[in-house]
Amino acid sequence: MHVSFKHVLMRNLKAGEFFGTTNETVELTGLTLTDTEYTHQKVDWHWHEKPYFTFIIQGKVIEINQKETYHCTPGTLLFHNWQDAHYNIKPPGFTRGFHVELNNEWFNSFEIKTNGFQGSLSLSDPRMKTLFYQIWKEAKTGGPATQLAVDALLLELFGLLSGLKPTLSKAKPVWVGRVKEILHTDDQQWKLQDLAKELNIHPVHLSRDFSKHFNCKLGGYIRLVSLQRALALLPNRDISLTRIATQCKFADQSHFIRAFKTQFKVTPSQYRNLFSR
Repeated sequence: MHVSFKHVLMRNLKAGEFFGTTNETVELTGLTLTDTEYTHQKVDWHWHEKPYFTFIIQGKVIEINQKETYHCTPGTLLFHNWQDAHYNIKPPGFTRGFHVELNNEWFNSFEIKTNGFQGSLSLSDPRMKTLFYQIWKEAKTGGPATQLAVDALLLELFGLLSGLKPTLSKAKPVWVGRVKEILHTDDQQWKLQDLAKELNIHPVHLSRDFSKHFNCKLGGYIRLVSLQRALALLPNRDISLTRIATQCKFADQSHFIRAFKTQFKVTPSQYRNLFSR
């Protein structure tokens, strides 16, 4: 998609400034964390002064830049480098986003270079999304360790992002893209043999080589994807924890609660209560 900006007057948004209703802003050293309800059906071309992450917590929004169109649903994670122009369209319904803006002070203090992350990036890695759910939790719970916790989580995220860069240009086996598509879009409860057959590779090959391309074990990856599906459903209080457990392919509610608490250090009910803050 090519767009000429010759006759477009774009607004420059300062730190903590987003279109909609700001529920909460948390200022940390080098960071601005913003919880925003999107209320505009359409937002014209604009750009943000600082690099930032957008994480969709509830609802839907469409973001369009010069090259990409992102159909964002709960759990969508985008990274925008500074001065990346875009506009937004919001379908009917309640939509809520969480943003983390980072200034040069923060990047310099941890010696992080952002030259390789120009433009906008859609981050689908479930480990990155899991880290961002944890950042959201830290922002909503607060406390004396918030800065340390958020810094550590962001450093881990940028570590994953940097670690993926060298592999982007390398040819990957066809099954790598296919297994990612299956695990993210198909809610079937797969057995190793059936998944390998679907991919037309040997189960041993899949089990052995999965971590080479995804930097984690197959079982751990599937568990993270299931937890993120659950996290997207938690804001809706009309859906019981039992139903969420079933929809996300956990054996039962107790297994869901145990896996959730192991990952996020709180129960699903406690996490659900954060959405009312």
